[in-house]
Amino acid sequence: MKQLVAKYGTALSGLALFVVFLLFARNFASPANLLTVLKQASFLAIFACGFTFALLTSELDLSFASIASLAAVIVGWLLHSDTSWLIAVAAGLAIGTIGGLVNGLLVTAIKVPSLIATLGTASIATGTAFMVTGGVAFVGRFDANFLALARGKLLGIPLLVLIMFAIVAISWFVTRLTPLGVHMQATGEAEGAAHRAGIATKRMKLLGLTLSGAAAGAAAVLLVANLSSAAPQMAGDFLLNAIAAVLLGMTMFDPGRPNIAGSFVGALILAVLANGLVLFGAPYYLQDIMLGVIVIGSVGVSASVLKKAAFSV
Repeated sequence: MKQLVAKYGTALSGLALFVVFLLFARNFASPANLLTVLKQASFLAIFACGFTFALLTSELDLSFASIASLAAVIVGWLLHSDTSWLIAVAAGLAIGTIGGLVNGLLVTAIKVPSLIATLGTASIATGTAFMVTGGVAFVGRFDANFLALARGKLLGIPLLVLIMFAIVAISWFVTRLTPLGVHMQATGEAEGAAHRAGIATKRMKLLGLTLSGAAAGAAAVLLVANLSSAAPQMAGDFLLNAIAAVLLGMTMFDPGRPNIAGSFVGALILAVLANGLVLFGAPYYLQDIMLGVIVIGSVGVSASVLKKAAFSV
């Protein structure tokens, strides 16, 4: 029973929260609002998947939100320059991936601690984003095909939500059912032993941070398509939220370890919480207070069973 509570307690608490809002928050149960919750969770889940890959190898990525903002303004700039939307999407994905690759090379080749390396690249990305835009946002004038990436529907389901499910499913498959996922987890839990067992631990760390950047690039493209705008700090609010989702996820399914299923459920819980508080008419600052409590509580619970806490570096 104790193990059952440890593995599923947080998920069940999230389900209880959902039921409370379902019963007492006006309009929460409407199909339109439930789809809104899923859309709100989509960006968070994609960022959280990327951060999970980095944390799985025991490395931190504090730059993904800044890299996403830079990728977003590059996408906006290209679209405003009448560049093909396909090229703009490719550029956004490339910026994210290259940003993650730079982080990985700084950590594995130059041996800069990931906390320091990603803080540095975050600052560089933010400064570059302001340089590209001059401090203003690119708004409107975007190709309809590009906007459909986030606003379109398939069988009544927003494409944004379907893309989120696809990214989560692929990430879960890679981390749980492939040798690559096993090697990444072994690297994060016991790097020395993994290296002696023949696992290319540096390559795993490089890959984890690169995938974190790639996820940031994908989220950036979808953010621009959803909002029809691109601003220098448009992804900034996702930094703490995505970290909170991953830490919350570490309290369930595989307690103490980063895992994609937990990160996804963590993102859903945070999206439900944010939406429900708004419908209850709670003050805007209460959401930030709750987020802080969740982060501290998640780390407290996870650290009690964590074998190696990357976030304690």
